[in-house]
Amino acid sequence: MKAERGFPQLVLTAKGTRWVEGGHPWVYGAEVTEERGECENGGLVDVVSPKGKYLGTGLLSRESKIRARLISRNANDRFDADFWERRVRYAWEYRKTVMGGDLSCCRVIFGEADGFPGLTVDRFSDLLSVQTASYGLERLKDVIFPLIVKVLREDGQEIRGVFERNDLAARGLEGLPEFKGWYPLPGEACPRSAVTEITENGVRYRVDVENGQKTGFFLDQKYNRLAVARLAKNKRILDCFTHTGSFALNAALGGAERVTAVDVSEPALELARENARLNSLEDKVEFIRADVFELLPKLKRDYDLIILDPPAFTKSRATADSAYRGYREINYRAMGLLPRGGYLCTASCSHFMPMEQFERMLREAARDAGRELKEVEVRKQAADHPILWGVPETEYLKFYIFQVI
Repeated sequence: MKAERGFPQLVLTAKGTRWVEGGHPWVYGAEVTEERGECENGGLVDVVSPKGKYLGTGLLSRESKIRARLISRNANDRFDADFWERRVRYAWEYRKTVMGGDLSCCRVIFGEADGFPGLTVDRFSDLLSVQTASYGLERLKDVIFPLIVKVLREDGQEIRGVFERNDLAARGLEGLPEFKGWYPLPGEACPRSAVTEITENGVRYRVDVENGQKTGFFLDQKYNRLAVARLAKNKRILDCFTHTGSFALNAALGGAERVTAVDVSEPALELARENARLNSLEDKVEFIRADVFELLPKLKRDYDLIILDPPAFTKSRATADSAYRGYREINYRAMGLLPRGGYLCTASCSHFMPMEQFERMLREAARDAGRELKEVEVRKQAADHPILWGVPETEYLKFYIFQVI
């Protein structure tokens, strides 16, 4: 099918055509051979093959290496408010199906996987926390944000406000400024407080969408935390990189004998202590401020289960080798601290540390520690962070549970 609509066109190389036809929604500037018509930054463009075959319609980003992000491969689509409302409803119905009604804290929109390139929307009880990392979606937010609130409220969900957490460096790659603040919903006053409370797996948390990590709280490990809780009964547990205490509190609620939770950030630990008090678990969890890399070699073999949930050690291919060494070091140390028959729960949240590379690292760490690994379970991110096949960037979280023998 040839594109014969009124949108400007980007003509791709043969390589770029194969990339897009393979299912990826990104068009890299290096694969664009020609622009036909006036292509406005953030505006709609049709993407075509060297012979003029229609490949899809996307949003143009002038300053990014990703020149366009596809939002449709249907030449008959009209990109009006009804189009975006259908997308929102589709995303929300998906969550209602796969999350089993567990919707009070979940990711509502996961960027490209939901057809909203560069947009993240997390729900924390009565607040929505949003991040916009593409120029085209920034231009469309006055259409999309009220539609998200409308769809959720029509489904009986209470939404008090929308907070923009656009304090992320990726916006600079799009020529967008960093900022954070309330998004003014039409005809409504902005909330006075950006703090709310959520309950996840029976654990209560205070969430500050203005100052918390990322959008306010990490939702992707929800069911991995529950998997740890199932193993925790009567065990002595070390939770490394605890941040605000989510794994530690799940383990304590799961019946752990005692939990030691470690993080280098004192503000994060203060939130973790507050969350422990909120759940009446302050007597079951000890919080320690320390650098995990420095602490692990000093510890004695006094734990039955160790959790390693570090921040992303690499956010680019350029630092993947040093990240590999970091992952190997902490996993080697943790395996050595566990008795035979103990349990290791270890994770990586970096897309640039693919599963096969992470598994190679684990094998090396086990060999160096003189241990064997019995796989209990391999998990990924929760289903409200869907993985879109053909788009490897949507698959990033790896979570392994082993018995160390």
